[in-house]
Amino acid sequence: MNLAPLPRLVFEPAVRTALAEDLGLAGDITSAAVIPSDHRSRFALAARKPGVIAGLDVAELAFALVDPAISLTRNVEDGAKVGAGDVIALVEGPSRGLLTGERTALNFLGHLSGIATVTAGIVEAIAGTTASVVCTRKTTPGLRALEKYAVRAGGGMNHRFALNDAVLIKDNHIAVAGSISEAIRRAKAGVGHMVKIEVEVDTLDQLREAMDVGVDAVLLDNMTPELLRDAVSFVAGRAITEASGGITPATAAKIAASGVDLLSVGRLTHSAPCLDIGLDWS
Repeated sequence: MNLAPLPRLVFEPAVRTALAEDLGLAGDITSAAVIPSDHRSRFALAARKPGVIAGLDVAELAFALVDPAISLTRNVEDGAKVGAGDVIALVEGPSRGLLTGERTALNFLGHLSGIATVTAGIVEAIAGTTASVVCTRKTTPGLRALEKYAVRAGGGMNHRFALNDAVLIKDNHIAVAGSISEAIRRAKAGVGHMVKIEVEVDTLDQLREAMDVGVDAVLLDNMTPELLRDAVSFVAGRAITEASGGITPATAAKIAASGVDLLSVGRLTHSAPCLDIGLDWS
C-alpha cells in the first residue's frame, strides 16, 4: 500500500493536548513514586485481536514528547494486517516515560487502528465491484485529519475534509432554496469554476431534476439496491454516483453491485470500535 504519512505538524497539537489532559497539574504521580528515575525498560506493543494498524507515528510521538530518550522500533507499518498476539512494535527507554506515555499512545493507536480495521472489512466486502469506500465528516472534533488518515490506511478514500472543499447540497439546503434546481443554480453562480458540485437526492424524480440542471456528483441517499441500479442507469456516467445511508459490512456488497461509484460510510469514523492493543513487558 502506498500510504503517504500524515505530517507531524498536523497531528502534534492533538497529541500534546491529549498528554496535557492525562498529566493534569501534577504529572504521573504513580510512576514518579514507584519507579526509580534511572530505571529503563522495553515493552512490546501487541495486538490482542486481528486488525489493520494505523497511527504508529502518533503513538511514537506520544512517547517522544514525554521523554525524547524513548525509541520505537516497528515490526509493521500503518496499513498492515496483524493477527492476535502479533508484536506491532517495541518501545524502550526510561521506564517512567514509557508508563506515563502508555495510555495516550494506546488511545490513539487503538482508535485509529479500529477505524482502519472497519474500513478494511468493507473494502473486502465489495472486492470485485467497481465501487470505492469513502468516509464522511462524522468525525471526532479535533481528530478529523487523523481519522481520515486511518480510513486511507484501511484501503478507503476520503470525502470532504471541510465545508470549503466542495459544494454538497443536502435536504436542508434544498428546503431553504425552494427546489433542487434553484439550489444548484445558486451554487453554480456562487462558486468558482474549479469547485465541484454534488447534490443529495432521495428519489428518481429528484435525480432527474438534478441531472437536468447538471451536477458533478449525486448523493443517492437511503435508496434500495434496486433503486440504486435504476439511478445508476439513468445517470449513465454523466456524474459520479455515491450511495449513502446506514451502509454496513453486511449490506455493502449488494449496494456496490448496483454499479455506484462510491459508498459513503459514516460508521467508519463515528462507530468503529477500538482495536485492542496492549503494552506488554518484554
